[in-house]
Amino acid sequence: MLDSTGLRVMKAIADHGSFTAAANALGSSQPAISQMVRRLEQRTGTVLVERTGRSVRLTEAGEALARHAAPVMAALDEAEEEVAAIVGLRAGRVRLMAFPSSSATLVPRALAAVRKAHPDVTVSFTEAEPPQSIAALRAGECDIAVAFSYAGSTAAAEEDLEGLVVSQVIEDEVRVALPTNHPAARQPTVDLADLADEEWIAGCPRCRGHLLQLANGAGFVPSVMFETEDFVAVQGFVAAGLGVALIPDLIRASQPNENVAIRPLAQSSRRTISVVTTPDLERVPAVEATLKALCASARQIEAGPGA
Repeated sequence: MLDSTGLRVMKAIADHGSFTAAANALGSSQPAISQMVRRLEQRTGTVLVERTGRSVRLTEAGEALARHAAPVMAALDEAEEEVAAIVGLRAGRVRLMAFPSSSATLVPRALAAVRKAHPDVTVSFTEAEPPQSIAALRAGECDIAVAFSYAGSTAAAEEDLEGLVVSQVIEDEVRVALPTNHPAARQPTVDLADLADEEWIAGCPRCRGHLLQLANGAGFVPSVMFETEDFVAVQGFVAAGLGVALIPDLIRASQPNENVAIRPLAQSSRRTISVVTTPDLERVPAVEATLKALCASARQIEAGPGA
């Protein structure tokens, strides 16, 4: 029934005492102000202004509208300023979810870039593996998910990404981590079949599934003795001679262990890292800026040290 324009008109009439003065104050015309008042009276079903010659006087109902206009207009102005700040990246919030190995490499560089360029934008971060992060994005619990999938993985194929905006940022090679005194550590390339009798350290469910898939292709079922999603711990287990493990390049470069030898596999093993959001969130300035920072971080990682 009521709108901000009508309230502004009533307050201007109350402040200035005539349609002409109210029109001048609002940068409008006297006929336009008169028409707005008539329209407002039709909407409210009562007389709002008593016309007395060249001047006007507000009725009780008109005074009520004028009295409430100030706080309403102040709230609207505040809302407009807040939205303008968000649009102009002088404010804003982004909720980011990413899997652990990206939180040690890809994510910190991106968040540092966002903070430097837009210090008033707040980015919160939570660790989560896919598909949990994708489910959180769909549920409105985060704005961006950093996820990964393995080539040919059934888990990745079954993940529902329909309707989401998916940007692939890194093709990450997966290698094998061995104790430095392991015989295969001296080989330039390791055939997975040669590790059929080894004990294995496995990571997240998707990573374990990838290990099982690769091992099955090499003709064996791996003996998984230890499970941890912490790649520092994985390398600690390997260094202690407790088993072997698959390790992605994203971790290999950032968290080396001098007692662990990391070698390429004869079998192709790669994973794709993507940033995922929704079509609407992609257009939110703070989300857009964070997505660009993640993509830039990925390019720097692929370019190597010193980039």
